Amino acid sequence: MNLEKLNARCAIEELHFVEGPGGLVMAEIDNDLAKARISTYAGQVLSFQPHGEEDDLLFVSEYAYYQPGKAIKGGMPVCWPWFGPDPEDKGRPGHGFVRAIQWEVLETQQMENGATRLRLGITENDDTLKSWPHNFALAIEVTVGRQLDVSLITINTEESDLTLTQALHTYFKIGDIGEVAVEGLDGCIYIDKMDDSKEKTQQGTVTISEQTDRIYTGVTGDLVINDPSLSRRIRIRTEGSNSAVVWNPWIGQSAEMADFGDEEYKQMLCVETANAGPDQATVPRNGEYRLSLSYSIERD
Repeated sequence: MNLEKLNARCAIEELHFVEGPGGLVMAEIDNDLAKARISTYAGQVLSFQPHGEEDDLLFVSEYAYYQPGKAIKGGMPVCWPWFGPDPEDKGRPGHGFVRAIQWEVLETQQMENGATRLRLGITENDDTLKSWPHNFALAIEVTVGRQLDVSLITINTEESDLTLTQALHTYFKIGDIGEVAVEGLDGCIYIDKMDDSKEKTQQGTVTISEQTDRIYTGVTGDLVINDPSLSRRIRIRTEGSNSAVVWNPWIGQSAEMADFGDEEYKQMLCVETANAGPDQATVPRNGEYRLSLSYSIERD
C-alpha cells in the first residue's frame, strides 16, 4: 500500500495514514473530541481515547504480532464469518480469516458533530474463496467522537441466504481484573466454555477470579464494565446482537500465548459484541446485516 498515494486520495485534516509497527498501515485520527488508531490490516481498531481521559479505552498486548498472516492481539479484532473454532473442522483459522488480511480504505469523512469516520472494506478473492466459497462484501465503519461507534456490515452478493457467526472481539483496558465487574447480564443463560460448554445462569454481576470463556445468550439492554481502579464505567450499547462473550485468559492461558504477557491478564477484559452460540446472523440474498456497537466512558 503506497502511503503517499493513500494520503493524497483519502487523508483529511483530522485523519492521515502512517506506517505502523511491522510496516502495517495505520489510520491516525485526532479531532477535537478524541484520538484513535485503526490498522488497515485486519480492519482493526487499536486505540481510542477521548480528549481529557488519561487512559485508553482499549488494551493491546505489548507482545502483539504485527505481521501479515498473524492476528494482532488486542484492540478490536474482527471475527468473521465464523466465531470460535472452524465450524466445519477443515483446519481453517479460529475466528475466521478477515482478522489476518489487508482491508481497503473506502471512505474518510469529517462529520458535522466533530466526529471522524473511516470506512474499510474487503470482498471475496481467490484466497477467501478457497477458505469460504461465498461471494460477499464486508465493511467496517468506525466513527471517532466523544464515544466510539463501530458497525460491521455484511453484504450478501450470493444467490441464496448466508448464515454466519461473528464478533467484534474487543479487549478493554482495565485497572485490576480482581476489582472489575460487568453489569447487565444478571439472569442470562451462558455457555461455559471452561466447563464442557454447560449452560448456566448468571447470578448478579460478572466478576473474574479464574480463566473465563463464556457466551451469554438472550442479552438485551446495555452492558456496563465497572472499573473502580480506573474510576470509570464503560457503557456498551449494541444493535444486531443478542449474545455477548466474556473472556479472560487468567494465569495458565496467558503463559501459553507467545503474543501475550504472562501478567497482562490483570489489565484486560474482553467483552465482545457477537452473534455467537445459538445467536446466528442470516443475511438475505442481496441484503445486508449490521452488527453495531457504541462505547462511552462514564465518570461519577
